Amino acid sequence: MRSKSKQTARTLTGTQATGKKRPPAILVAGASALDFLNSIASPVDLPVEWIETGEDLLDWLAQANLVESTVLERMRASAGPGELDAVALQARGLRDWFRTFVTAHMGKRLSRDAIRELEPLNRLLARDDVHGRLVPRGNNSIAEGVSGLEFVTDRRWRSPEALLLPVAKAMADFLTTVDFSDVKGCEWHSCTLLFVDGTKGRMRRWCSMAVCGNRAKQAAHRERAANANSRAESKL
Repeated sequence: MRSKSKQTARTLTGTQATGKKRPPAILVAGASALDFLNSIASPVDLPVEWIETGEDLLDWLAQANLVESTVLERMRASAGPGELDAVALQARGLRDWFRTFVTAHMGKRLSRDAIRELEPLNRLLARDDVHGRLVPRGNNSIAEGVSGLEFVTDRRWRSPEALLLPVAKAMADFLTTVDFSDVKGCEWHSCTLLFVDGTKGRMRRWCSMAVCGNRAKQAAHRERAANANSRAESKL
């Protein structure tokens, strides 16, 4: 993986990100766990932080479809002063830890020995409070000969810290279902976004063709034009 320039000390947050409004969350990774790592990124120039505050965390979880809006509203209404901000701080710490793990192992299949490094995640998962129940199956999902009931799981949201649990579950799903050989970083020199390459032949190079792919095309065009001009001048 090509080395990246280090993030500057200055990080844009909130309305600072664009001068008007921070852009929507970047959800191009192909895995929610990597989308979470990409919640700090450099879509244009300086890094943008999507989880600076507790309110930011609620907004990101909503955009990533990891927590239902009714739960987020309940957490917003019931949290004490500073409580959500404290959870956002924990989320950023979790993100930093998991980024270190992923970048250390990406590009090769994850081995059984990796479990030794994942105790922090297992401790977080152990705090989850999930229960199952039977519910009527939706009318649109009832096929002939199939039961009209289905089994679903619900989480008991006992405190704002429970907002970290869907993220932890996404990480666990990622670790157990994705081939780390397919985890890549965008090849644009200043981009820090990670993604799962599910393309045929595993040829994906950019976080998004519309952003960094387009940047690369423009840079290549400028280089060709400059070379053509240089050759023309040398003939004079």
